[in-house]
Amino acid sequence: MISQDEFRLIRDYVEAHCGIHLSDDKAYLIETRLTTMMFEQGCKTFGELYDKAVSDKTHVLRDKIIEAITTNETFWFRDLHPFGILNEVLFQQYAAEIQAGKRSKIRIWCCACSTGQEPYSIAMTFLEFIRHRPAVTPGHLEILATDISSTVLFLGKLGRYDTLSMSRGLPEKYRDRYFDKNDRVWSIRDEVKKMVTFQKLNLQESFNHLGSQDIVFCRNILIYFSLEFKQDLLKRIARLLRPGGFLFLGASESIIMYTQEYEMYRHAMGLYYQVR
Repeated sequence: MISQDEFRLIRDYVEAHCGIHLSDDKAYLIETRLTTMMFEQGCKTFGELYDKAVSDKTHVLRDKIIEAITTNETFWFRDLHPFGILNEVLFQQYAAEIQAGKRSKIRIWCCACSTGQEPYSIAMTFLEFIRHRPAVTPGHLEILATDISSTVLFLGKLGRYDTLSMSRGLPEKYRDRYFDKNDRVWSIRDEVKKMVTFQKLNLQESFNHLGSQDIVFCRNILIYFSLEFKQDLLKRIARLLRPGGFLFLGASESIIMYTQEYEMYRHAMGLYYQVR
């Protein structure tokens, strides 16, 4: 059983290296997710595991701990509304600019992309949008998908999903149009896969090298961060967005308490934010 002192050590270590803040009632989470690792590392206590992680100059154990703590809950077209806003509002605006020769690309960044369902959902939304718009092509959209976990990035790049994953939010028409089935595994087709670039990224680090973005999906991850980190992250995203760029958050998330750098908009039942 993890002691309070051990919990505080590992909690602070995790927050220092990835920004995830664990409240005092989350000792059970560290205990359940790190117990197997503790024994695999030859440690008898969580304190020994912490000491071993701190002394590991390769950071391999640090990354394993962060991966174990990270929540990778995801599914297709999560909450639906952001994809409706893309289709009915933002893609309409950007397509008009492309056709008028005012832009050559739409750039979208998905933070914490997990195993790829969100960026691939965006890609499929765009492919559906342009089906009857010959002047706009898949090459007009660039999607960058990042995550701190090497494991989920690898799975996202593979683009292969089991039956359970496929059943979580994916409409049949998209499954039939954009996936191939091989035994019990569904593989996303290359026309979708090639629209997404996966890259490892810790949101605590600078992401200026990603370049300016038109839209940022930062959904269902703010809830895991401290107040200070939320404020800092939202400010840095605002600086990365092009003038008039847009931000999507999770359905239960809000920026009201954290920043004044965005204007909130509503479309149908969904909310989105435009950088001021």
